Amino acid sequence: MTKILNRLIQPAIQPPGRIEFPEPEIYQLHNGIKVYQFNSGTQDVISIEMVFGAGSCFQQKPFTAMATNLMLREGTRNYSARKLSETLDYFGAQFENSTERDNAYVTLYSLNKHLGSTLPLLSEIVKNPVFPQNELSVLTGKQRQMLEVNRQKVNFLARTHFNSIIFGMDHPYGMYLQPDDIAQINNSDLAAFHKSQYHSGNCMIVIAGRIKPGLINEIENYFGGNDWNGIVTSRKQYVPVTSEQKSHFILKEGAMQSAIRMGGLMFSRSHPDFAGMKVLNAILGGYFGSRLMLNLREDKGYTYGIGSSVVPLQDGGYFVISGEVGAEVTREALSEINKELKRLCDEQVSEGELSLVRSYLSGEMLRAVDGPFAQADLYRELIECGLDISHFESLIDTVQHINPQQLQDLAIRYLNPANLFTLVVGPENI
Repeated sequence: MTKILNRLIQPAIQPPGRIEFPEPEIYQLHNGIKVYQFNSGTQDVISIEMVFGAGSCFQQKPFTAMATNLMLREGTRNYSARKLSETLDYFGAQFENSTERDNAYVTLYSLNKHLGSTLPLLSEIVKNPVFPQNELSVLTGKQRQMLEVNRQKVNFLARTHFNSIIFGMDHPYGMYLQPDDIAQINNSDLAAFHKSQYHSGNCMIVIAGRIKPGLINEIENYFGGNDWNGIVTSRKQYVPVTSEQKSHFILKEGAMQSAIRMGGLMFSRSHPDFAGMKVLNAILGGYFGSRLMLNLREDKGYTYGIGSSVVPLQDGGYFVISGEVGAEVTREALSEINKELKRLCDEQVSEGELSLVRSYLSGEMLRAVDGPFAQADLYRELIECGLDISHFESLIDTVQHINPQQLQDLAIRYLNPANLFTLVVGPENI
C-alpha cells in the first residue's frame, strides 16, 4: 500500500556528504602562461577564459580599462567588427568580455568541432585589436548615455558613492565614472593600455568542458609564442582613506524610494575571519530567509528586497547592506537594520537558525562545483587571490563547525552599528 505523504510536515533537512572538488590539469605554455583545464561534462562545448591583470586598478585615466576590453572585438588587424560577429555566429560560438576592478576577462564558448575556426578569432581579438575611431565614438556615445540614465537611479548613486566613502576617491576601489571621463578617452589611450596589460606575461587561461585530446597543443600554437610578450606592470599599493563622518546623504528630488547602503571596510579571502563572516552574513542578509528579509520585507513591508554581502577583493574588501525602501519609511528601515545588527552583537544565534543557514550554504557550495564551468569559475577566483583549493575546504569546514559564540564574537568585532558607514540616497534628508 502506498504511503500518503503528509505535506503539512516539513521533510527533515539532510546535510550534504563530503563535497569533492576535482583538481584541474595544469600546464605551462612555452612563454610562461599557466593553463588550467577542467575536463568533464557531457556536452561537446567548452569555455576558454583568458584572464588579464587589466582591471581599473591599472588604468591611468578613468574608463580606459573598461573601454579597452569592450573594444577588443570592434575590429582587428585582419577582421572587421562585422566579420568577427558574422564568423562567430556562423560557427555557433559566443564571445564574452568584462572588466572588474582587479582583472579583465575574455571568454570564448565554442563547440569542439569548430575550434579550428574559432580559436584563431580569439587570438585575433586578444592580440590584434586596432581600436577604430568610428567604433570608439559609437561606444563612448552609448556609454555616456547609459551613465546619464543610471545617474538618475537612487540605487546606482548609492552603489557608486558608497565605495568612495569607505575607500576614498583616490583609491581605485573608490573611484566612480563621470560623463566627462568617457568623453576624454581616445584610441591612443586604448592602444597603450592594451600593449601594457594584454600580453603573455600578464595572462592565465582557464578551460572547462568536454575537452578534446590535443587541445593544449592548439592553445600552445595560438597563445604560447613570444609574439606577444610584455613586461608585467607592478601593482601600485593604495591605502584606503575612509570618510571622517559616518552618516551621508545624497538628495534625489522626486524619488519614490530611498537607496540605503550601510557597511565598512573588510578584508580579502585570505583573512582568517573571511569564512566565519560568510556564515554571519548569510544569517543577517545573505539569502531570502535572512533576518533582514524577514524583518524589513516580510514583517514590515518596507522593501521588495534587502540583503548584505561580504565582498572580497585582491587588496582588501568590504561589507555592505543594500536595499531600496519606500521614501516615507527610510528612517524606520534604518532603525530596523540597526536593530538587527545590534541583535547579532548582543544575542547568540540559535542552533536551529544556524542549522538552517548551514544547510543553505552547503547547498550553495554544492552548486559552486556543479559542472565544469562552475568549477572553473570557483578555481579562477581562488587563483586570483593567491589561494588554492584548501581555502574552499576550509570554508566548508567553517560552515559545518562554527558555533554561536564564535559568530557573536565576529559580530561584535565587525558589525557594531556605531562603526559602520551609512549612505542614503533619496528625496528627503533624515
